[in-house]
Amino acid sequence: MYRAEHPNPQFERDTYTCLNGEWEFEIGKSSEKMNASLSSKIEVPFCMESKLSGIHNTDFITDCMYSREIEVKQSDLEGRFVLHFGAVDYKTEVYVNGEKAGEHKGGYTAFEVEITPFVTVGKNRITVVIHDDITENVPSGKQSRKRESFGCFYTRVTGIWQTVWLERTPKEYIKQIKFYPNIADGSVRTEIISEGKAATEITVYYDGRQVGKATGDGYYRHDYEIKLAEKHLWEIGNGRLYDVIIKFGDDEVKSYFGLREVKFEKRKFLLNGKSIFQRLVLDQGYYTDGVYTAPSVGEFQRDISFVRDLGFNGIRLHQKVFDQRFLYECDRSGVMVWGEYASWGVRYEDLEALGTVIGEWTETVEQYFNHPSIVTWCPLNEAWNNLDDGGKERDIRFVESVYQTTKMLDPTRPCVDVSGGYHGKYTDLFDFHCYHSAEEIEDYIEEIEKNGKLVMDTLYGKSAEREGTVWDGKKPIHASEYGGVAYIKYSAADDLKSSVSCGREQNAWGYSTSVSEDEFVEQYIKTTEQYLACDKICGFCYTQLYDVEQEQNGLYTYGRIAKFSQSALDRIKECNNSSAAIEKDN
Repeated sequence: MYRAEHPNPQFERDTYTCLNGEWEFEIGKSSEKMNASLSSKIEVPFCMESKLSGIHNTDFITDCMYSREIEVKQSDLEGRFVLHFGAVDYKTEVYVNGEKAGEHKGGYTAFEVEITPFVTVGKNRITVVIHDDITENVPSGKQSRKRESFGCFYTRVTGIWQTVWLERTPKEYIKQIKFYPNIADGSVRTEIISEGKAATEITVYYDGRQVGKATGDGYYRHDYEIKLAEKHLWEIGNGRLYDVIIKFGDDEVKSYFGLREVKFEKRKFLLNGKSIFQRLVLDQGYYTDGVYTAPSVGEFQRDISFVRDLGFNGIRLHQKVFDQRFLYECDRSGVMVWGEYASWGVRYEDLEALGTVIGEWTETVEQYFNHPSIVTWCPLNEAWNNLDDGGKERDIRFVESVYQTTKMLDPTRPCVDVSGGYHGKYTDLFDFHCYHSAEEIEDYIEEIEKNGKLVMDTLYGKSAEREGTVWDGKKPIHASEYGGVAYIKYSAADDLKSSVSCGREQNAWGYSTSVSEDEFVEQYIKTTEQYLACDKICGFCYTQLYDVEQEQNGLYTYGRIAKFSQSALDRIKECNNSSAAIEKDN
């Protein structure tokens, strides 16, 4: 069985039963099969388009069905018996023994369905019916709307793509936990939302030692201030975590938190009060055989080790809500994260999109709130692409609505309203995407340093039919996409030039091309040093860590093989580790 580990260390009960593995499967939808066997098999939690699913059907499929039997014991029915899904793309209906038990809309967030009223002791059949039409106005991230992958759009994802599991809880149970760390006095405020009323006990441990405890009578929403006997800060490269056990009556949940504070101040990003230059690299979360789904936790650990080995201190998780286990590995490793949403695919001028995006983005922020590695929220990416004539004002209001919602849900973190697009007036961060040459970037850096202005249209070109978005001179600036240089080893440079294009009409492409290792490294260092040297820029994000299908501008191949010699990788690391101007007054 693939992925048998508990999918969410942030909210773990011992009553976990993994349902990954072989399920019955069928393309299409039939009301006659809501309580019947299906004709083929699929390996969960892999989408049907992946090789690891056993299906490997990459055609346009709008409807499919999953089914399997589960064994229910009498003890399962003494409280709540709950079926969990890590993520299913896109609209999901869950049937138990032919009766509809629940539904969910959204392709990237976890949801649960209580099945207690629908099961009996013995064998019971679960049927999952899924509708996923990428041509509809739904968030789809980098999933291709053409039959084949193209440009920066890749293999589609349909159906279950994260872990499915069962869980038993008492009738009075914990619904949600939030941690609010306070580094000034070495304490943590714990907010618990519960169903019912019961005695509550929260015990905090560090490295196995008890360092804090609180008790009380909990009902619905209740807060506990816990003074920590030992103060261990979560820092870059040192993901120090406090383990927590929460007891609420007969319910018990294991969790953890990191003691840290993040904010922007005077155009600087501060981690625990210290200016840190964000040296990020783009990670799109695709896997050769699993598409959206990593075959094992080891895949997460390997990618994070690549990040650290190259001198990056963080990751921008791009156009996808990542696996909770991936974030856990970032938490443990002390790697910063931009938490993003799969916002592409939505027509922003459609009012229905507002509810669609804000609904699932709200779930994302709530479900990932406790991860110390997440230092910035990024709900939208390059929102200009979907503007129709006369739609600019509606688009700006949309962006601002998403930002305000994010800050209401989480006032503890900065939020960039839309990365690389029209910034509204409420963003915490002014970022830009720039794939120009090192020489052109130098001009933009000079403009920032001498004139205190950065006009987006000058970055993206005069032909861009977009209003100029001007930096106000106060907000921090982040180069949140740059690089994207394609380098592929061929026997001759001519072969490289003919097969890699900065345009998107070719099968393999990058935003620019290097024909030799030395040329690539020199270009990387020259561009990166410019961002590090500018004392008005607080971070960068290099595109990208590894190739994804035809977008072959990674530092590693799609199969995670280094493209460069160790000496070249060492030079990249040395450059990334260089001191940034904005850090010098620490």
